[in-house]
Amino acid sequence: MKHLIASAGLAVAGLTAPAFADAHANAVTLQLQWVTQAQFAGYYVAKDKGFYEEEGLDVTIQPGGPDIAPPQVLAGGGADAMLNWMPSALSAREKGLPVVNIAQPFKTSGLMLTCWKDTGITGPQDFKGKTIGVWFFGNEYPFLSWMSQEGIPTDGGDDGVTVLKQGFNVDPLLQRQADCISTMTYNEYGQVLDAGVSEDELITFKYEDMGVATLEDGIWVLEDNLEDPAFVDKMTRFVRASMKGWKYAEENPQEAAEIVLENDETGAQTEAHQVRMMGEIAKLTAGSNGALDEADYQRTVDTLLAGGSDPVISKAPEGAWTSVITDQALN
Repeated sequence: MKHLIASAGLAVAGLTAPAFADAHANAVTLQLQWVTQAQFAGYYVAKDKGFYEEEGLDVTIQPGGPDIAPPQVLAGGGADAMLNWMPSALSAREKGLPVVNIAQPFKTSGLMLTCWKDTGITGPQDFKGKTIGVWFFGNEYPFLSWMSQEGIPTDGGDDGVTVLKQGFNVDPLLQRQADCISTMTYNEYGQVLDAGVSEDELITFKYEDMGVATLEDGIWVLEDNLEDPAFVDKMTRFVRASMKGWKYAEENPQEAAEIVLENDETGAQTEAHQVRMMGEIAKLTAGSNGALDEADYQRTVDTLLAGGSDPVISKAPEGAWTSVITDQALN
């Protein structure tokens, strides 16, 4: 044992400062915003297929969960980059955490409301007097902005909606505690169907179709780090390899789902669920090369500013995104 400790000490002593710097220059920790699933397939594929290795990177992918707030992890130095929905990230930025979007692999939003058709709901104006399940922890912002634009209060009553704080499951709909719940095209909607509900019994409203979609699953870093050329270089390589992973996942959904399952240490995911999820995720990443579309960004900001008396952000952010990384990564 002493011998091992001594040799370990020698090994560390032999790791000179440049080697440490080199290791740091090529190490990337990515904080996911939820548990290991096909929503993040591009990153797992990039790692599994050696795309990160080809770029000289050593990438660690940290799963998220109900108790993990990616902006806090980033702020505390626990990750180099995080995945986050833009409403959550811009809200954090306005509150003083200087996060910047460096890439946007998701082109469209997977967020929707799924309602029982027998409630008589045919459009947003029918939400009045109804109970709607909404996710919080930053996920409520698109919904609150949408209701504000529709002129529907969110404090209950016959003329407003009663907001039910929804857990990350579909129980409120199945148990009829809510008339509608928040679902993602790639996850909870399938869970409702798996519970034995037929599509004919449901009506869905995609935020994308309602004109209130906000950008999801962007790659965010701390602003100060972008002043370091070595960090910019590292992120350029990371984004390039990640987008290669995403395009591979789009074209090979079955294999991508299997790679995700291999990385799921909880064993909670099933192949059928992940294959279906990957098929839906591919629709959201399709059309994106990783570069943020300024029109999509502006629509997100406009939606968030339109939150009535309680907007998500009080003024248009400045410097909240940069094309520096994707300009270099894609050319």
